[in-house]
Amino acid sequence: MTRDTAIQIVSRFEPAGDGIARKSKELALNMLAHSAAPFSRHQFMPGHITCTALVLHPDGVRVLLMHHHRLHRWLLPGGHVEESDVSLAAAAAREAFEETLVEIDPGVEPVLVGIDVHGIPPKRNKPFHLHHDLIWRFRAITDRIEKSPEAPQVMWTSVADWERLAVPESIRNSIRRAI
Repeated sequence: MTRDTAIQIVSRFEPAGDGIARKSKELALNMLAHSAAPFSRHQFMPGHITCTALVLHPDGVRVLLMHHHRLHRWLLPGGHVEESDVSLAAAAAREAFEETLVEIDPGVEPVLVGIDVHGIPPKRNKPFHLHHDLIWRFRAITDRIEKSPEAPQVMWTSVADWERLAVPESIRNSIRRAI
């Protein structure tokens, strides 16, 4: 994983009329160009790259969401980039599996469908910081998912669930691009 590869990936992303993703793209490119360690979870200023998995159900309509254990919100599975990750998309797929045991279809090419820069509240010795989140679309092989300590609730959701689950607008926009 290199900074130049990440810059190329983010530069090619087209947010169309999505102002949240457009501004997040600008912020992520700036962070990538000017930070010492853009993939390090220990770089708090100006934050770091994280990767999220927007996993489509095998039916291609529903999307996997998890209730985040610390943020207490319904979100897509995802997290930090590890040195062992061979790509940014692989980081998102690994996180989705770790958090929900979803099986990603290796025959479906991952696609960057969103960028969302958002704040993470302070925790123990970690200050408030930004996650420059790259949202990757995948398709599951089966509908099998399981909860985990990080995701105490997991479910396949449809558009009809968004209001009830208070799905953030950035995720809704990414789902629209993915479907």
